[in-house]
Amino acid sequence: MTLAAPNTIILSVNTNISRPQKYYIRILSLGIGILVVLLGIFASISYGAADIPIAKIVTAFTNYDDSTEHIIIRSMRLPRTLIASMVGASLAVAGALMQGLTQNPLASPGILGINAGAALAVVVMVFGFGTSTPALITLVAFLGALIAALAVYYLGSLGQGGATPLNLTVGGAALTALLSSITTGVLVLSERTLEEVRFWLAGSIAGRDFNLFLTVLPWMIVGLLTAFALSRQMNVLSLGESVATGLGQQTGSIKLATALSVVILAGSAVALAGPIGFVGLVVPHLARKVMGVDYRWILPCAAVFGADLLIWADLAARWLIRPQELPVGVMTALLGAPFLLYLVRWRVKRG
Repeated sequence: MTLAAPNTIILSVNTNISRPQKYYIRILSLGIGILVVLLGIFASISYGAADIPIAKIVTAFTNYDDSTEHIIIRSMRLPRTLIASMVGASLAVAGALMQGLTQNPLASPGILGINAGAALAVVVMVFGFGTSTPALITLVAFLGALIAALAVYYLGSLGQGGATPLNLTVGGAALTALLSSITTGVLVLSERTLEEVRFWLAGSIAGRDFNLFLTVLPWMIVGLLTAFALSRQMNVLSLGESVATGLGQQTGSIKLATALSVVILAGSAVALAGPIGFVGLVVPHLARKVMGVDYRWILPCAAVFGADLLIWADLAARWLIRPQELPVGVMTALLGAPFLLYLVRWRVKRG
């Protein structure tokens, strides 16, 4: 069984629609996504254990004082919302790049082991050295993501036919299981480490260190800008490596730049919020459904939709068992797991 390219899984916009109409539909869809992000930001800042009037929310930004309400908004809810939006955007764009690079509709930072590698690296660091600086946490997460990505590619290359989409998926699943088992073993050996990282490991943006966010934010921006700059090359690469080479593309350089962008985005997201799964799997398919197969539109749309998904998933995680809350990774898994089963079932039916 050979997995089809991601561009063949989701139907693009109706081919009977003219080019100007497609353009307006894309602009409208992106605008609606941005509007949903803004509404989510407002809802996230407004909603919480403490009921804060809208007037207080406005004055927290226009006439700040040291009142409890203003402190809650500026030091807790606003950072949490910003982290959710950037983590969601980073994971979604990383997933879109991985699916385009590997021509694998099941590719995502969670399924191909990159999140697990970054998480294990951070857990090992905490186990060995205790709590560390935000810069070191970020660096360790990057290294873990990079090593995991190289390991998955190596494992996928060992199978018959080389690094095919199916081989990469199997290799990624095997590596994810291995790394997750090692992470569990480390946590069993060290109760101190477990106490420090257990909520983070489930994927959570609650109580994240804002200094860590400020350290990671430039890397996220670099990763996103790199991804957007590669959108034209991704369009050509999606036609097949032989076609891309024939059109004069330096496929090796493009693949390297794309892989580095994925590592930066996934490593940053894991350093901030832990290994949140399924955002990088679900959102790129939704973006293709709306935008078609042009990566110049898919990547910005994935960034906006990813921010939408994580902001609203975090709101749901806060609301379900109020006054307690669930890790946001639990909410994304509730959505993503059925979608993954749908993709696998769809492929089996197609043979």
